[in-house]
Amino acid sequence: MKDKYDVVVVGAGPAGSYAAATAASQCDVLLIEKRQEIGDPVRCAEGVSKGALSKFLQPQKEWIANKVTGARIFAPDGTLLEVSEELAGPEVGYVLERKIFDRDLAKRAAKAGADVTVRTRAVGVIKEDGFVRGVKVRHLGEPLEIRASVVIAADGVESQLARWAGINTTLRPSDLESCAQYLMTNADIKEDYCDFYLGSESPGGYAWAFPKGPQEGNIGMGVLASKLAGKHSIDYLNAFVERHFPDAQPVELHLGGVPVSKPVRKTVDDGLMLVGDAAHHVDPITGGGIINALEGGRLAGEVAVQAVRAQDASLKVLKHYEEGWRASFGKKLERNYKIKDIFVNLSDAELNKLIRSIEGLPLEEMSVAGIVKRLISSNPRLLVGLRHLF
Repeated sequence: MKDKYDVVVVGAGPAGSYAAATAASQCDVLLIEKRQEIGDPVRCAEGVSKGALSKFLQPQKEWIANKVTGARIFAPDGTLLEVSEELAGPEVGYVLERKIFDRDLAKRAAKAGADVTVRTRAVGVIKEDGFVRGVKVRHLGEPLEIRASVVIAADGVESQLARWAGINTTLRPSDLESCAQYLMTNADIKEDYCDFYLGSESPGGYAWAFPKGPQEGNIGMGVLASKLAGKHSIDYLNAFVERHFPDAQPVELHLGGVPVSKPVRKTVDDGLMLVGDAAHHVDPITGGGIINALEGGRLAGEVAVQAVRAQDASLKVLKHYEEGWRASFGKKLERNYKIKDIFVNLSDAELNKLIRSIEGLPLEEMSVAGIVKRLISSNPRLLVGLRHLF
C-alpha cells in the first residue's frame, strides 16, 4: 500500500469491489477488507436474478451452485403460491457460491488496476476543512494513514465510516432483521425452487430454503429485531428446522443483521460516498441487495472518476451518485418499505387469507406489483394503506 490514492474503497463486498473495478481503469484505487478472506463469512441466502446479474457481469459457472425456475411462497397454513423465475424478483434465478463470487469481484478490481489488501481495518477518517480526505487503518496491527481524493464506504450495515464522517446510519429495531442461516445437508429441499415461508414462525420476517445441490441448501430466517421477544434469531431458526427439515444436518452457520429500512437519507458528503448495505440499499421486503449493490457500486465508481478528473470531490460533484441511484432504484425501495411496514404486522390468519385470495392469479401478473394490486382488490379494508402506491 501507498499512503496516497485517488480513491479508497472500504469493504470488499459486491458494492465495494464493483466500485473499485469501475474506477480503477482510470484512477489510482485502493480496496481494503478487514477480514482475512474476502467473501467469508457469507452474509445472505445467495439468491440472485439471472437476467439482473447478466446486466453487470458475465456469469461464471464457478459462481453458480444451482439454477432455479421459480419461487414458492408458503402461507402459515401451508397454502402454496408459485411464481415464475422471471417475475419472482431480483433474488431468484441463481443460487450463488458467494465466497467464490465475492472473491472474483475483488480479483476483477485488481485486474482493472486496483491495489487490494486484506486484514486492513478502517479505524477512523481523515477530515480537514469539512472534507473527508482519507482513512485511518490498521494493517496487520500496524497503524497507517491513507489519503485519498474520494473515499467510498462499503463497510456494511450501520457503517462506521459514515458515522465517523458525521452521517447517521443508525437503524431502529423495527428496521433491522436479525438473521441466522445454516448450510444444511440431508435436507428435503426442492431443487428447482427457492422457498419462502411466511408467518409467526419468523416474526416480522420470513424463513427460506434455497437449494444448492441434491439434498443441500441454505435454510435461514430473518426476524425483525423489534419482534425478537427476548430470543435470538437462531432460536427461531432451530424451531423452524425441527418442524420442516427434521433430518437435515448443518455444516455451516452464519449470523448477521440486514437493514430493511428506507435508504440512508444522505449517502454523499464532501469526499465521501456510501454504497451497498452502508447506504441501506437493501430491498425492505426481501432483504436482498446484490443487484442494488452492483448498480450503486457502478454509479459510485463512475462519479469518483469524474471527481478525480475535475479535481473536485465536493458534495456538488458527488451528489450525481445520489441522484443516480435514487433514479435507478430509490423509488422502488421507498415503496417497498411502505409495503413492508404493513405486512410485518399481519397475523397468521390474515396472511392465510391474503395468500388464498391470490391463488389462481394469472402467471403474467405474478410480480410484486401484480400480487399487491390483487391483494388490495381482494382485501380492501385490510390493505387500505397500500392503495395510493399503486
